Amino acid sequence: MSDAFVRRVAALGQFRVGDVASPALSRDDDHHLRAVLRAKLGEEVVVTDGVGEWAMAVVEVEGLRRVTEVAHEPTPPTRTLYLAPLKGDRSEWAVVKAVELGVTTVVPLLSARVAVRFRAEAREKVLGRWRRLANEASAQSRRVHFPMIGEPLTPREIPADVAVADFAGGATWAGVSAVAIGPEGGWDDDEWDQGRRRLSLGPTVLRAETAAVAAATLLAFHGSDWVLPHDRRRMGNDESSYD
Repeated sequence: MSDAFVRRVAALGQFRVGDVASPALSRDDDHHLRAVLRAKLGEEVVVTDGVGEWAMAVVEVEGLRRVTEVAHEPTPPTRTLYLAPLKGDRSEWAVVKAVELGVTTVVPLLSARVAVRFRAEAREKVLGRWRRLANEASAQSRRVHFPMIGEPLTPREIPADVAVADFAGGATWAGVSAVAIGPEGGWDDDEWDQGRRRLSLGPTVLRAETAAVAAATLLAFHGSDWVLPHDRRRMGNDESSYD
């Protein structure tokens, strides 16, 4: 793990800005930095455009001052989670955790047994909240390529190379970059074609939101870029909440 990333981890927070070279926070982000995080003058934060560029900046009396060169991080490998919307806030929790684990795209999956209204105003409200929470999770986990929340699809619209989570599926996750997670009621018998790849999430029956986290973890673990910090003693965590 590079010293640059360790420095990002140690920063007070991360914020998305329009221009990394001359970072300016939105009114809401500036309020969050000063009133919620209680930033002190001179404390470091990360600023990013959400598409790979980032830099370190320090808090000043008004605004921020960039203190490092603008860096660019390569685009990460694609990891896609097709997630059937769940009741209550369980979908939101699953989206946040999937993003923290490195998923690059989350697509709402309108499978036959979805019990959540996902039409018209309700659909736009849900998508908007998923996008906001995904961006917040990206900042918390110091990702500088923010994830995409896709438009809802049905199983028949899912690409043929996407695997399906199934209790009776196989155990070989190597090379898998996209997986579909079903709703509380499971899949309909004829929802997927017979040739679709099916993968197991383990020997126990999982709730749908737990299945999403397990799938995101397996996608990350089997990805070619999976690494551990060289010095884990220097790595912290962030217990920031999402609302």
